[in-house]
Amino acid sequence: MFYQFLYPLKEYFTALNIFRYITFRTIYGSLTAFLICLLLGPLVIKQLSKMQIGQIIQTDGPQSHMGKQGTPTMGGILILFSIFLSSILWGNLSNHYVSILLLTLLLFGFIGFIDDYLMQVKKRNMGFTARGKFTIQVIFGLVIGFLIYKCPDFTTTLTLPFLKDFSPDLGIYYIPFACLVIVGTSNAVNLTDGLDGLAIGPYIVASVTYMFFAYVAGHTQFADYLHVRHIASAGEITVICGILAGAGLGFLWFNAHPAQVFMGDAGSIPLGAILGTVAVVTKQEILLLIVGGLFVIEALSVILQVSYFKLTKGKRIFRMAPLHHHFELKGWHESKVIVRFWIIAIVLALISLSTLKIR
Repeated sequence: MFYQFLYPLKEYFTALNIFRYITFRTIYGSLTAFLICLLLGPLVIKQLSKMQIGQIIQTDGPQSHMGKQGTPTMGGILILFSIFLSSILWGNLSNHYVSILLLTLLLFGFIGFIDDYLMQVKKRNMGFTARGKFTIQVIFGLVIGFLIYKCPDFTTTLTLPFLKDFSPDLGIYYIPFACLVIVGTSNAVNLTDGLDGLAIGPYIVASVTYMFFAYVAGHTQFADYLHVRHIASAGEITVICGILAGAGLGFLWFNAHPAQVFMGDAGSIPLGAILGTVAVVTKQEILLLIVGGLFVIEALSVILQVSYFKLTKGKRIFRMAPLHHHFELKGWHESKVIVRFWIIAIVLALISLSTLKIR
């Protein structure tokens, strides 16, 4: 850990005392992740192209997407590498929550990587079976939920937005609840990743939002003033959230319309899982429904479409699901869909931040 090598030198160089501050490490962790993506991006894209790991476009989707056929995918490995390396350099690995977040990244990154590998390298059309992927996600989600449950300073009560004096205690049942949040967020981000920059933009917004929540939860005075549950070790999560945002910005440089690379399941599945884990650890699990409201809407559109299709034997609510495809088929240009969805994500984030005072 870069800062932990430098910080002891403060005895000789007073200026190095700055390395102990979470805010400083959050900023430079974010910049490090951004620069890693920016510098390695062209090399990764070139290598993916050389290996002919390209996006497969389904013929039943919007016809405007056919031009994306063959665009390099599996770019999520670039995001994961930048997050992991930046976390090692600027994060405190002795913090149990940081270790759990990185484990989440690796476990769900494994699922996403294997899924993409089966599709892109082994040329299986759909990668994992839906049931197989979901089963592994649930197993890993339960493992992460159990590890969080065993953390010494963690409580099993829920924090409900806009309510100060109502915090139900789930006890041992918090483990499956945490699993639900983590797996649900993982799949919601995965479903949103369908247009250039559509998923990573709102993801950056959500990461920055939870960066504030983590900082408040880990700061005694701020937590007390805002009536937020104080979690002594949660402050360090601020650094990881900053790194998530920085890596997202770096990837967006290449993923912006027209995209040079897609993240694939190797990116969307672990990114969603680590966001869900952050929400659990910061005790803002329910608020994730608002912070990540765009992801929730996209996931719900798929659930409603599939359910209605089965119940009515062929009828549809939307022209196509997830929801972003519905608006494309209505005539919205891809860029308009993306920017308007980003705007929605920002508005939802601002509403979420307002809950710090409205209780």
